Amino acid sequence: MLTKSEENYIKEIYALEQINTEGVSTNLIAQKIETKASSVTDMLKKLAKKELINYQKYKGVKLNAEGKKIALSVVRKHRLWETFLVNKLNFSWDEVHDIAEQLEHIQSEKLTNQLDAFLNFPKVDPHGDPIPDVNGEFIAIKTVCLNELEVGEKGVFVEVKNDSEKFLKFLTKNNITIGSEIKVIDKEVFDDSYTIEIGEKQFNISESVIKNIYLKR
Repeated sequence: MLTKSEENYIKEIYALEQINTEGVSTNLIAQKIETKASSVTDMLKKLAKKELINYQKYKGVKLNAEGKKIALSVVRKHRLWETFLVNKLNFSWDEVHDIAEQLEHIQSEKLTNQLDAFLNFPKVDPHGDPIPDVNGEFIAIKTVCLNELEVGEKGVFVEVKNDSEKFLKFLTKNNITIGSEIKVIDKEVFDDSYTIEIGEKQFNISESVIKNIYLKR
């Protein structure tokens, strides 16, 4: 059985692999989880010894098949618990991440499967992220970042990349929620901000907001 820390490392390596397909560097992992590179190296040696990663010093790390299986299991539990908290216990989407971080380490496979069935096998979590099924499979939704839309184009908000509490509260405050139809009204060349329209309301959003909103055309 893996420790909570080991599972967290595997999950973070999986997330970084989605961006860095050739391998993930020790420094990148250290930066992501805000720890020393030496601590990351020690953990990678442990995970390599347990045959969960392919690791060579100075050449980065990649999950092997077993490591990926564990990562997807943790991701599945995290996203199912977020869905449960929002849909069944009336938490807001900005409240659930830290709680799900704790619940994702529960080891009962039966509990996870029954939770999935209880929620009627949801495909995405409250932030629009796909939920792996019992076999680690999930439906990849083709999305585009808001910054790829031209003036006059619109799309439906289906996924948020930044799920920090502050960012989600900002979106909620401005009624930017999953399922919202967003239309680009104008682009400001000076600071790369956009004027967008949701319903009958128009307002300005910054580049840092734009790059975290993903839409389905």
